[in-house]
Amino acid sequence: MKITRATRADIPLIRNLAEKSWNSAYKEILSPNQIEYMLGLMYSEEELLKHFRHQDWFYYLIKGNDENFAGFAGFETNYQVLTAKLHRIYLLPQYKGEGLGKILLNKVKEVAKNHDNSRMILNVNKNNPALDFYKSQGFEIIDEGIFDIGGGYVMDDYILEILL
Repeated sequence: MKITRATRADIPLIRNLAEKSWNSAYKEILSPNQIEYMLGLMYSEEELLKHFRHQDWFYYLIKGNDENFAGFAGFETNYQVLTAKLHRIYLLPQYKGEGLGKILLNKVKEVAKNHDNSRMILNVNKNNPALDFYKSQGFEIIDEGIFDIGGGYVMDDYILEILL
């Protein structure tokens, strides 16, 4: 398993990993149209370029034992005072259950701590099985919300927190 910091050159890879992981992770939760809409909104080349231009945004890629890319994380340090925000962490379905998510999340926590963040937050769909993963890693539900994302779609999420 190898974790590397992504660069702008990795945008096509991140987009590919996002499409494959989203179509698996959300097929029972969101409509195909909403998945397509959200991927276009959140993973367009222009949107990802904005993240890479921002000093507080980070992307990391993880490879599985087979040396193929298995997933990625995207997060922002100093999102709020002393708070990092995990915006996205996804693995391809064939790599789930191998401990890669935990390894990747620990890298995110390490980078956040190194940027003087003492807390991390994230949003997760209320019906997403990943909620159990986050709870197992020490995150706690602190709030919930319904967020209008345009296109006639909303995100119905829990907001989670962990102290670093």
